[in-house]
Amino acid sequence: MKLLIIKIETSHEIEDALSVYSQDVLHCLGTETRKRSDFDHAGWENDSTIVNLEEIKDLPQDLEFYAYFREDSDRDKLLADFRQKLQELKGYGLDIGQAKISASYIEDKDWNTVWQKFYHVINFSRHLAIVPEWENYQPQFSDQKLINLDPGLAFGTGGHKTTQLAMMGLERTLTAPKSVIDVGTGSGILAIAASLLGANKVIGTDVSDEAVTAAQENVALNHLDNIQIKKANLLENIDGKFDIIVANILAEILLDLIPQLNDHLQKGGKVIFSGIDYLQLTKVEKALDNYDFKVELTMKQDRWVSLVIARKEQ
Repeated sequence: MKLLIIKIETSHEIEDALSVYSQDVLHCLGTETRKRSDFDHAGWENDSTIVNLEEIKDLPQDLEFYAYFREDSDRDKLLADFRQKLQELKGYGLDIGQAKISASYIEDKDWNTVWQKFYHVINFSRHLAIVPEWENYQPQFSDQKLINLDPGLAFGTGGHKTTQLAMMGLERTLTAPKSVIDVGTGSGILAIAASLLGANKVIGTDVSDEAVTAAQENVALNHLDNIQIKKANLLENIDGKFDIIVANILAEILLDLIPQLNDHLQKGGKVIFSGIDYLQLTKVEKALDNYDFKVELTMKQDRWVSLVIARKEQ
């Protein structure tokens, strides 16, 4: 089996935006980047070696972004989607660099080998660490919980800023055993984090069959029996109400989710949004206000914003 690779020569300024778009909207199997800045300081961490950039072939001008898809994916449509996204990001005033897009194919076993070179332990907080199954990690706190993850062809590894902001929101809001639904669960990392932090019932939803399978496998890897993974478009066809609704997806999809929140949120419940580019924050805040929700806490890292949300007082 082969994988389709979409390669974009672009600017580091839109790396995160392309990563979130590729995973949350186009449902890619994984992403990878090569940055010129990585080569500028190569070797400095461990010795005094200075790399001669002129000797490196195919050095990125700034950033090379790779998104991996199934071999039978619609190549022409994906190329068109990425071209449109680049123009959208340019319209926000962002630098899109050369904006050159190309497509090729690779054996998936080659990707799996490359992936493991770049994925390592993320010692996220006092309470949580994200550990790939091939790593041996010993926490320095005996009660630190480990999220064991096999990203496979990656639907979220915990390394993205938006995921980490959402996890911070969970740590803030899970102050007692509560029910949690993770909308757009991907690899299941936020659902697993919620369970380890003490949630008594967790549901993860995703529209992608591949993501549902990946999340189920990661839940099993962590030996958790209080997490259920379902295929669903946001909260459609989901029964019941939850104490916490968490969604780490692009702002334009969050806007579609907002009208569904009230029917699925318990009295006194909280909503955690992440994946919001700061340029779209005002739009999200306005939509929340229109549906009688208020922002209680705003967290920001680089250009990404996460919100803790509650109903307005009646």
